[in-house]
Amino acid sequence: MSAISDAKVLEALKAVKDPAKGEDIVSLGMISGLIIKDGNVGFAIEVDPRQGAAMEPLRKAAEKAVHDLAGVTSVTAVLTAERAPQASAGSSQAPAGGKQPATGPGGTMIPGIRSIVAVASGKGGVGKSTVTTNLALGFAQLGLKVGVLDADIYGPSQPRMLGISGRPTSPDGKTLNPMENYGLKCMSMGFLVAEDTPMIWRGPMVQSALQQMLRDVDWGELDILVVDMPPGTGDAQLTMSQQVPLTGAVIVSTPQDIALLDARKGLNMFRKVDVPVLGIIENMSVFVCPNCGHESHIFSHGGARREAERLGMEFLGELPLDIEIRETSDSGRPVVVSRPDAPNAQAFVAIARRLWEKVSAQIGADSPRQAPKIVMQ
Repeated sequence: MSAISDAKVLEALKAVKDPAKGEDIVSLGMISGLIIKDGNVGFAIEVDPRQGAAMEPLRKAAEKAVHDLAGVTSVTAVLTAERAPQASAGSSQAPAGGKQPATGPGGTMIPGIRSIVAVASGKGGVGKSTVTTNLALGFAQLGLKVGVLDADIYGPSQPRMLGISGRPTSPDGKTLNPMENYGLKCMSMGFLVAEDTPMIWRGPMVQSALQQMLRDVDWGELDILVVDMPPGTGDAQLTMSQQVPLTGAVIVSTPQDIALLDARKGLNMFRKVDVPVLGIIENMSVFVCPNCGHESHIFSHGGARREAERLGMEFLGELPLDIEIRETSDSGRPVVVSRPDAPNAQAFVAIARRLWEKVSAQIGADSPRQAPKIVMQ
């Protein structure tokens, strides 16, 4: 198989011309974020936001030009542009092209997926990805069909935590098959780039990549797709909350005041875009010495419960600061599957059970939540 290089990809893309300007898209400086790994090629095409829909044929032509190269197994090209000044996330206009978002069972945009739940935090370092992984496995223990979307483009964790290596396959060069382990389907940017490769992408490129990881993946039939959100309230969070009809969101926080302050910001973001917040989880709630059994509240204790009560929402449960959870997650053998009968594992399953009760009530409602009608450019 021929080695694929940046130069070969750019040379192929020189055959694709901007119809309005008559020059090739490489000479015009429209190509950015080029990534190549094991025959998988990804790049962004920067276009005028007012011409987003009209440039779709150009995007497809660029994908085909690169896919025709020897050694290329899949190509993902995304259109990216700065939003036009008059565009608004709260606009009531239809998406570009005049089409409304297609909704499937439970009001989701992806056919076959009944519900989508985001696991979020206001700041990093609270164990959100570990909670996501074990909750997803908890859902699977309940007999559900589960997928995991790693939406943290800059710091993907799910490949390591789920013990998955390799790269996704693509039957047609356009749609990716998700990776699988422990009965879960998973998609992550971590499958497409090396662990130590920095993602130097601007916000619009991140938004486009997230949309493609949702829409251009053959998820099949899922009861629930669990989204591991990046920390904070930036572009990725807004993309997921505004452009995807989330069934709900779960906030993960540690008990101390500074973490709760940031968690409150994340919670208020979801409220502003009308995403139901299903509850708060307190992670690293207590440390029990494995030698003497003494309990230490290293990060304080009970802060998330008090915050939930203050905000009038459900407190979903406490999870301990335990070396077993850390070691099993780092080794790709999460505690819910490696020690399913252990108290730590049962704590995750109990929260997953309660969440599924709430999600079932949401998707069983007469009027499921629809995606906001926003301008997609």
